[in-house]
Amino acid sequence: MSENNPTSRNETSRRSFVKKTSAVAAAGSAVAFPSVTFGAKNDKKLKIGVVGTGGRGGGAMMNAMKADDNVELWAMGDLYLEEAEKKLAMVQKYGSTKDKVSESISSRVFSGIDSYKQVIDSGVDVILLTTPPGFRVEHFKAAVDAGIHSFVEKPCATDIHGVKEFLKTSKLAAEKDLSVLCGFCYRYSEHGRPLFERIHDGAIGDIESIHSIYYAGPVKAMPEPSARPDGMSDTEWQIKNWYNFTWLAGDGIVEQGCHNVDRVGWAFNDADPVAAFGSGGRTRPNNEGNIYDHFSITYEYPNDVNCHVEWRQYLNSYQFTGDTIYGTKGVAKFGTSSASITGENAWNWRKPRTPKSMYDLEHEEFFAAIRSGERKDDAEWIAHSTTMAILGRTACYSGKRITWDDMWNAEQKLVPDNIDINGELPIRPLRIPGVPETQDTVFPEDNQQA
Repeated sequence: MSENNPTSRNETSRRSFVKKTSAVAAAGSAVAFPSVTFGAKNDKKLKIGVVGTGGRGGGAMMNAMKADDNVELWAMGDLYLEEAEKKLAMVQKYGSTKDKVSESISSRVFSGIDSYKQVIDSGVDVILLTTPPGFRVEHFKAAVDAGIHSFVEKPCATDIHGVKEFLKTSKLAAEKDLSVLCGFCYRYSEHGRPLFERIHDGAIGDIESIHSIYYAGPVKAMPEPSARPDGMSDTEWQIKNWYNFTWLAGDGIVEQGCHNVDRVGWAFNDADPVAAFGSGGRTRPNNEGNIYDHFSITYEYPNDVNCHVEWRQYLNSYQFTGDTIYGTKGVAKFGTSSASITGENAWNWRKPRTPKSMYDLEHEEFFAAIRSGERKDDAEWIAHSTTMAILGRTACYSGKRITWDDMWNAEQKLVPDNIDINGELPIRPLRIPGVPETQDTVFPEDNQQA
């Protein structure tokens, strides 16, 4: 563990993290979540802005608006006006949100690559950052500079340079007493919290290995080049199809499989892995773009503990998401809606009579923190899990075994300094292990094992 690594934690901070997580989990399972405005210090109407109104943006809008009794959707921004207007019509339709839309919002629905600036300048108190991840670092900094509480969808960056910049901004957020919520939603789930609390309390003994799987279908297949509208620039074409470009999405293990990587980190109280190695590639043609459709990564931890994360997006294939955590006293299993332990301390999660969505829960706790003045800060955690995912991706891209410290000290910057929506932007080649000209990362010294 590197002493100059901002994502490293000492044992005290780990124990504190576990204690706080366990306390929140226990409280959440014992009582229904109260109205966050009742008797709270901050009873002002909070104005919500959203940047990036696609699928996740639309969902986050609904979650945030339902989370608090005294909020209003104040401003929206997206690259395309029609996308923002479509999501506005959606929230105006639902009974749980329609009365929380500002009557004057039509004058604050912005479009274009710089629409995030207009949303920030409109006077919002809380902002939802749900654009493609390649923009996350820039948007988060602008929001914190303006003194706005931020929901930061996962991942927080697509390269190591971005993670470091994100952490710099998070320190400013702390100085300004701004709350930061991250989108690693499983840590807010009703079944995940009691399971991992038991793991941390020793219910399965010492962890010996983890096998984590995310088998899914393609999310956003890349269209043929002929589908590009006449006159559309390289940059806009890539942003429109953002999932297929590493600088924008981070590739599937960083954008989607990061949930599995995050749960591995959660199991170890966010201790740094020693190293990672693995393989990946692309089995089906994708027209354009430079992302893989499968990754298989091994994360090494001390005492010969290996954790394996598999991710893939295949058509017409077996789909499954879940973790098996092997310990010296038992085995824990986690699914998207199930959790159990077998062994000395057998346990099975029972779904509550009135279950709550993890997406709703995370926003309820976010707004409760803002109301109470007890700052919420997920920044270090989202940065750590994002770094773990980038480490795994880079190991597979390069074919190397990469240590945590070497990854953190590497030169890796994928996002252009200046993003010109009308500009030319060549597509980087698909990364091929052992072919230097396809790689994107420079390590302090090439001392990795094959």
